[in-house]
Amino acid sequence: VIIAVYILLEKERFTEQFKKLAYALLPKPKVEALIQLSRLTSRMFNSFIIGKMIDSLIIGVICFIGMLIMRLPFAVLISFIVGLTNMIPVFGPFIGAVPGIFILFIVDPIYSLIFAVFVLLLQQFDGNILGPMILGDQLGLPSLWVMFSIIVGGGMFGILGMFLGVPVFAVLYVVVRGFVSGRLKEKNIRSD
Repeated sequence: VIIAVYILLEKERFTEQFKKLAYALLPKPKVEALIQLSRLTSRMFNSFIIGKMIDSLIIGVICFIGMLIMRLPFAVLISFIVGLTNMIPVFGPFIGAVPGIFILFIVDPIYSLIFAVFVLLLQQFDGNILGPMILGDQLGLPSLWVMFSIIVGGGMFGILGMFLGVPVFAVLYVVVRGFVSGRLKEKNIRSD
């Protein structure tokens, strides 16, 4: 964490040094393409994190409202935990549900059962509808590709792959889309 803070504090200097090194070692057109790809990657990762934060906030609020409607205790605390852990792809919502189920089980086992069913339904809604819509809008990536990138990223690289799969795939998607559009333009073929 401390190293990350130092890197962020010196971000401009590191960027400038990287550009100088790249221009010294590579031809100018390749450096410009590399810089463009770096900017695209930064934009996609920032969009993904912002989208994930919006998604988590919405899920936390829906969880809070649902718990109030069902008159379950500790709605603020449990909804905060569910919303916070929702930042972790795929398993995060279930990790966040465990403390809530445990807390409610201590109060009344029926409450914990009601909450478990509610969170299961909430996470199905989030994982299949809300999450792909929000992340797709933030990244310009169709919802199907968001789901695909989570599955492939998770299958290849585990939990880290689930988290990084979407922004990495979004970058690849934009690069391939630009390449295809350029090739079609060279061949005088309309892309619509």
